[in-house]
Amino acid sequence: METPVQAIEKMIQDMLINDPAYFLVEIKVKPTNNVKLFLDGDQGVTIEKCISWNRALYKKIEEENLFPNGDFSLEVSSPGVDEPLKLLRQYKKNLGRTVEVILKDGIKVTGKMLEVSEEGIMIEETKGKNKKKEVLNHQFQFDQIKSTTIQTVF
Repeated sequence: METPVQAIEKMIQDMLINDPAYFLVEIKVKPTNNVKLFLDGDQGVTIEKCISWNRALYKKIEEENLFPNGDFSLEVSSPGVDEPLKLLRQYKKNLGRTVEVILKDGIKVTGKMLEVSEEGIMIEETKGKNKKKEVLNHQFQFDQIKSTTIQTVF
């Protein structure tokens, strides 16, 4: 028997077949049957798209009677800027942006994401200023990384 997460994942994947620029990032179901679905797109996600998917998915969940007595809530959104990157496709989408990488050993590196491959990423870190400015390139394998988050630069 499939879990609600597996059933919802199948439903949304079937919906996304017609929209290949968008992809599923994560599904969370709380014990209170609050379903949170995070979708992303190669060019971002509009609020209108989230509303459209929410309505269509809500209807499918009700039709499948996934939750007894229709006792559930559904939130469809894109991952916020503060959410760590989870998929290779998200890393590729954010190539060239400033990121903070926290390694499993606790080391933090902030810099521009220069490269993304199947194995890992390359970050360009700039230390110091003016004459003391030093530019370092770091190569990290995905299995070394605890989290990677986008940094907003003003």
